[in-house]
Amino acid sequence: MKTPDKGVPVLDLRSDTVTRPTQEMRDAMFSAPVGDDVLGEDPTVNLLQDYAAHLCGVESALFVPSGTMANQIAIRTWCRNGDEALIAPETHVFFYEAGSAAGLSGVQLHPVPGADGDFDVMDFQRRIRPRHDPHFPLTRLLWIENTHNRGGGKIIGYDKMERLHRLGEQYDIPMHVDGARLVNAAVATGIPLDRWSRVCDSFSLCLSKGLGAPVGSLLLGSTVFIDRCRRPRKALGGGMRQAGIIAAAGLYALQHHIDRLAVDHRRASDLGRRLRAIPGLITPETVDTNILMIDLENDVPFGADELQRRLDEQGVKVFSVRERRIRVVFHLDLPENVVSLAENAFRQVMLSV
Repeated sequence: MKTPDKGVPVLDLRSDTVTRPTQEMRDAMFSAPVGDDVLGEDPTVNLLQDYAAHLCGVESALFVPSGTMANQIAIRTWCRNGDEALIAPETHVFFYEAGSAAGLSGVQLHPVPGADGDFDVMDFQRRIRPRHDPHFPLTRLLWIENTHNRGGGKIIGYDKMERLHRLGEQYDIPMHVDGARLVNAAVATGIPLDRWSRVCDSFSLCLSKGLGAPVGSLLLGSTVFIDRCRRPRKALGGGMRQAGIIAAAGLYALQHHIDRLAVDHRRASDLGRRLRAIPGLITPETVDTNILMIDLENDVPFGADELQRRLDEQGVKVFSVRERRIRVVFHLDLPENVVSLAENAFRQVMLSV
């Protein structure tokens, strides 16, 4: 929590990417042994990758600078120029990655219909292209995001992931999961990561969101897949040298910050319940994880951008994500009374309507 010049305390609820390293994490970074990771000689990077692979029940993992790079490496590894990836609706790879799939790898993204990140598995099946018709691109990849950012941290259920994976096996098409917040799904459901990994062919984990590391993501899967990922990582500029300094933060996060994600989930649910009592605001009955979407009633005479501005004046930073929707995200870098402080700020703003 920061304090601007005007003396109003600031709660930064824009994203779980705003977290700063804890002192213990900084200590781990300071003392990390390092080497040249491009040569495979950084012991801390190697330890992080081995630890993550064991935690997730897969053969191998690869440390990369960002979630976007993890996604683009996966696309470039599974697909070829001119291929198509079928993707769940409103995914990060479609909305927030600057057209990289097309621009960097020549891969077409084909979203299936759905709302708030959810989908019908049959809609994936209906869109798999016939392989022997030269009019169409080849469907090379099935893609989902779990938890789903624009869906308000929605968990795509294990059974649905399993059905989609079976569909991919039927058509010999791999399935990748953008698992930037898959750890949140594991904590919220009680289904461990080594079970989620069984219902996909590859996936990513982000270390710099709710887990609190300052930088980095992981790609995970078979040894064959990860070995293939190394070349596109290098081509995209992700070959790092003494990267153990930042890998140590990710390792500390995996070892110490997973269980506390439940605190973020409780806070998001608690704030959603409290805000439903404030006229003019709509929140979901169920909040799956650490992201809360808040909509404005139709009779409120301003939109999400203005609500964002007014909350900022009250010392609460949020993101406007749609015309009448804002997003609130909980994370480890917040005070114990964050829910009460946020509720009070919303009340002050809505009382003025």
